[in-house]
Amino acid sequence: MWLVTTGVSAMGATVLNLFLPKRYKFGFLALMLWGATIMILVDHLLGYKGGPFLEKITEGMIESGTLLGIVMLFPILGIWLGSVLITNLKRR
Repeated sequence: MWLVTTGVSAMGATVLNLFLPKRYKFGFLALMLWGATIMILVDHLLGYKGGPFLEKITEGMIESGTLLGIVMLFPILGIWLGSVLITNLKRR
């Protein structure tokens, strides 16, 4: 499910990039999210051994696949917010 969570976030960032001002750098956010989506897809494809392709339960510290996807978004959002803040501070 973390593949779906990241993919939906990437699509949302792409739509926001089309309709909101460029100063918010949604293109940069979309680029990072699409990169993460592609990396997760490749990981799923290389590690596929049969059975369900999208797993709802993981074997790691975070057992929910959806929650794992949301937690994986935090570093990406943090980098994006830092980039937007630094850019806006330089403009002043």
